Amino acid sequence: MRVDFYQLSRDPAEAVLPLIARNTLKAGERLLVVSEDQDQLGRISNGLWGRIADSFLAHGFSGEHEARQPILLAGEMVPANGARFVAIADGVWRDSAPAFERTFYIFGDDTLQDARECWVMLGKRGGVERKFWKQQGSKWVEGP
Repeated sequence: MRVDFYQLSRDPAEAVLPLIARNTLKAGERLLVVSEDQDQLGRISNGLWGRIADSFLAHGFSGEHEARQPILLAGEMVPANGARFVAIADGVWRDSAPAFERTFYIFGDDTLQDARECWVMLGKRGGVERKFWKQQGSKWVEGP
């Protein structure tokens, strides 16, 4: 299992997720995007429709033909679309995340301490590869 920690400093999650989603689809995988904030899921949906030029990222909400959705937006960690990759968009770690092959844990300043505790907790578990990414200008760079 791999967990990629994405620390937001410039862009909100809804601006970052289309890039993660596009790369996930390019890898031949499906993605579950989780947030308890329905307004945030709406903003993410809008970003998936048009954030990346010349790109259409097909997706839907839980309860809407879930099994057919390459990208499923949901309030719970239930991969009804068969996703092995999950993006936690609201910065709230869920203990069911290790059930996924790859987790994108997106957090900002308001959940920074929780992310640090999660980093330490996962470091004590066997079989977990952790990567940390931070925004530097308009790019993402791997950090310590």
